[in-house]
Amino acid sequence: MNTLENYSASADLLKDRVILVTGAGQGLGRAAALAFARYGATVILHGRKVKKLEAVYDEIEAIGKAQALIFPLDFERAEDKDYALLTQAIGEQLGRLDGILHNAALLYDLSPLEYQTAAQWRTMFQINLIAPFAVTKACLPLLKASPDASIIMTSSTQGNQPSAYWGGFAVAKAGVDALVKIQADEWEALPNLRINSIVPGVVNSPQRIKTHPGELKRTMRQPDDLMHNYLYLMGPDSKGVSGKTFYC
Repeated sequence: MNTLENYSASADLLKDRVILVTGAGQGLGRAAALAFARYGATVILHGRKVKKLEAVYDEIEAIGKAQALIFPLDFERAEDKDYALLTQAIGEQLGRLDGILHNAALLYDLSPLEYQTAAQWRTMFQINLIAPFAVTKACLPLLKASPDASIIMTSSTQGNQPSAYWGGFAVAKAGVDALVKIQADEWEALPNLRINSIVPGVVNSPQRIKTHPGELKRTMRQPDDLMHNYLYLMGPDSKGVSGKTFYC
């Protein structure tokens, strides 16, 4: 098991880097976008709801760091041309891309498999697995041009220890774990590219509140408590580390 409890990031860890954060409007995505900005990165904020992204944008402005960019896109309906437009916009406006945090996720209410629908499975696969693959693939020319590019995938304990009622979400996250290993293998000869996954665990997030509504928020870790993991994997200190799963 990989853990990073004692990691401390330098103040300029992400200076001059451009990082895309999907699902940046709330929860862990918002916390990571703010953390990346505080440590010097120019952050591209992705999400479905512009109002939430604008709120995060304003928070980054308030701390006096590099101006963020907003790129709204509904992954449920996205096609190859949409991912291509995302890459084109990043290239034209910023000229580079040094990292992606794939944080956007969708989970329906927990239920037995017999009550889950094919439509729900398609949507969960689209958002939790296909979109991260497609975004990374579309952005690959920019990532290859970076001297040090890092991809972080968001996994789940259900991906490698599936249990009842998690259904399509658990299967999609198992796919994420497989994708990380395959991509790391294919990038083995490319020292400037790496990909790893994070399992956030129990944290006060919209997803956790949905699956465990009876838990007290004050007893859980907050998203900011996990950010040293994200900073390590996104920054140069993790160069050469690829294909690993980190548990917060």
